[in-house]
Amino acid sequence: MNKNLLFIALIFIAVCSTKCNIQDETISNQEISIIPAPETIILKEGLFIINSDTRVLINKKDTELTDIAKLFVQQIKLSSNIDIPIIAKGEFSGEDNCISLELKQDEQLNDEAYELSVTNKKITIIASKPAGLFYGIQSLLQLLPAEIYAKDKLNSSALKLPAVEIKDKPRFSYRGMHLDVSRHFFPKEFIKKYIDLIAFNKMNTFHWHLVDDQGWRIEIKKYPKLTEVGGWRVDREDKTWGNRPAALPGEKATYGGYYTQEDIKEIVAYAKKKYVTIVPEIEMPAHVMSAIAAYPNLACVGDSITVPPGSVWPITKIYCAGNDSTFVFLENVLTEVIDLFPGQYIHIGGDEATKTAWKSCSKCQAQIKKEKLKNVEELQSYFIKRIEKFLVAKGKKMIGWDEILEGGLAPEATVMSWRGVSGGIAAAKSGHFAIMTPGSHCYFDHYQGDPDFEPEAFGGYTSLKKVYAYEPIPDELNHEEAKYILGAQANLWTEFVYDGKHAEYMVTPRISALAEVVWSPKEKRDWDNFNSRLQTQLQRYKYLDVNYCKGTTKLDIRPEFKDSSLYISVNTERFKPEIRYTLDGSEPNANSPEYKEPFTVSGLSTIKAALFEEGKVLGKVSERIIGMHKGLGKTVRYSVPFSNKYTANGESALVDGLTGSKSFNDGFWQGFEGTDMEVTIDLAAKTEIKELSIGFIQEQKSWLFLPKSVTFSISDDNVNFNLLAQIENNIPTDSTGIIIKRFEYQQNTHTCRYLKVKANALKVCPDWHGGAGQNSWIFVDEIIIN
Repeated sequence: MNKNLLFIALIFIAVCSTKCNIQDETISNQEISIIPAPETIILKEGLFIINSDTRVLINKKDTELTDIAKLFVQQIKLSSNIDIPIIAKGEFSGEDNCISLELKQDEQLNDEAYELSVTNKKITIIASKPAGLFYGIQSLLQLLPAEIYAKDKLNSSALKLPAVEIKDKPRFSYRGMHLDVSRHFFPKEFIKKYIDLIAFNKMNTFHWHLVDDQGWRIEIKKYPKLTEVGGWRVDREDKTWGNRPAALPGEKATYGGYYTQEDIKEIVAYAKKKYVTIVPEIEMPAHVMSAIAAYPNLACVGDSITVPPGSVWPITKIYCAGNDSTFVFLENVLTEVIDLFPGQYIHIGGDEATKTAWKSCSKCQAQIKKEKLKNVEELQSYFIKRIEKFLVAKGKKMIGWDEILEGGLAPEATVMSWRGVSGGIAAAKSGHFAIMTPGSHCYFDHYQGDPDFEPEAFGGYTSLKKVYAYEPIPDELNHEEAKYILGAQANLWTEFVYDGKHAEYMVTPRISALAEVVWSPKEKRDWDNFNSRLQTQLQRYKYLDVNYCKGTTKLDIRPEFKDSSLYISVNTERFKPEIRYTLDGSEPNANSPEYKEPFTVSGLSTIKAALFEEGKVLGKVSERIIGMHKGLGKTVRYSVPFSNKYTANGESALVDGLTGSKSFNDGFWQGFEGTDMEVTIDLAAKTEIKELSIGFIQEQKSWLFLPKSVTFSISDDNVNFNLLAQIENNIPTDSTGIIIKRFEYQQNTHTCRYLKVKANALKVCPDWHGGAGQNSWIFVDEIIIN
């Protein structure tokens, strides 16, 4: 009798433990890896365990709510083979062992906010709109092991969620990702996967760049040649983007593709279920050679052209702004576009139009006279304003790249600021909304690691850490002006991105960094904490079959002058790295000193450092020449200002001990556009000098050229200067690849207080170059004085 009672009691305890999810186990804060980080998260005691008796409750029978619930139960089914039913409240008695999705009106919850509560008995997600429930589900899934995204990887004992209380909402309303499908075409199924990545990171906007010189990718029924002709180009995929010859007479165009209107409807419907709004971009008045190839009468001169297979610069083949038939065409195109995309925005481009043709076009000049305009810049403003008026009449809002500010901004236009942040600042100060997407932090076509170990990219250097450091609201804006910054967006231009796997590599995991920038509170951002959580996110990407970048092996070797000593720090984006280094220029090995904290150096040192894994170098050895030289920390006066786009370390950049890497956009190179560089260094007292050097970088595909020559001059009074040396450049301007050259002087000892250094620049790109006649750049790093 007693044995039977004991047996029944044991069964009762086991059942209660299963049904009521009573557990003694706990999960620490360090094990919670939600990206983007929630606004608040409080860890409680206990666990909720999903099992075959768990139910999902929705507070009303509703297709949209059911679809959200399905996203969760399908993921559970995929990973563990547990099939959880979805039940409307009222059809289920009791609330233990259930996951409740509840919509309720609450002024404290904005449209995308949610509250998530997990106890050992129940999970509740509350939101005022379905979007909030959707984001709550994303966070709920991220409370589970990364294997939740894999097929048949989890057993029921692993489906444990920590007891937490989360309150969360996005910082910005616009959280976007862009994809250029003109330079290279991406199939419909990949577009859906790209939308999945956007939604997975709680971003809400897909900017779909459908039109450019190299391909028209959207079916317009009224103008079938746009895709029949404009959607295809000759195949030059075996050649680099900037070196692709035009089509030969009679050569067949075989590379390309386009999306039918049925494809677009399918993709829009798919995005809607993921709470992603699609913003289509229909370029104008430039970047439209694909349209002009199909309908030559759209240009000022109606000569026949073909769709270019590669780079075009400058962009002179543009729509005629003086021909009313151009606007009839565009309004017909936009009418079909509007019918396909239900979102509030249409992007019209508006960038990089070289208006040479308008200056000589009689129709354009007549339009200028008729509208009482001053010049072709105001004619472009007229063009954009006329299109905006049409869009507003159709119930849409217009977005354009920041060039739409030139000549006068359209009344209700939203500015997308890409040439730095100045466009966004100007828009906000004038009471216009702006979306921030500066090339410095948000161009994902830039390298994210050492170019020697990365797929060929457009150039630049936009690391994961740099993306995470971005702040969308410029310091120049006050509290009221800051309200006009809608958010930020990353752009993936695809000149060097050939397929979906390559696109995934360029986007992930940088998309996760930007997602936290635009979602999480500014004060919550913490690089080390993010990097720790990212390790789980990378596992999720693996199970989702995303070709993510595993992280740069590039090391940041950086000096800091403090208390009369020069301290060297060595940092990396890698999580918990093993770094070893040398100071004598020799290659580091497994027996070299391991970097633990900043160390001091005296004199000039060639520091080499590398990441190590299992005793072997991981990636490439990083090298930097750093040391105490006589110019370090001295005052530098600029005769010619440096560009605000490439400031490096500002007015101390040339004497801060930092030399640049092979990435001109690494933050150590200071740029000068279309001008010489001339600086004077005040050494504070008469100083003996014997050795001088200054470094420059050439990457002609990015319009960076070495100077023609460099001169060093000295003075005691800062008035009368004596020429010390003029050093000529011996490297041809058409040399390809990345070239770093130091112009050096090593001869007799001289005494001076002031040193003047001048670099004589090309100023414009050579005649043979794709940017012939346009401003060229010189990039300089450190002036070393010994």
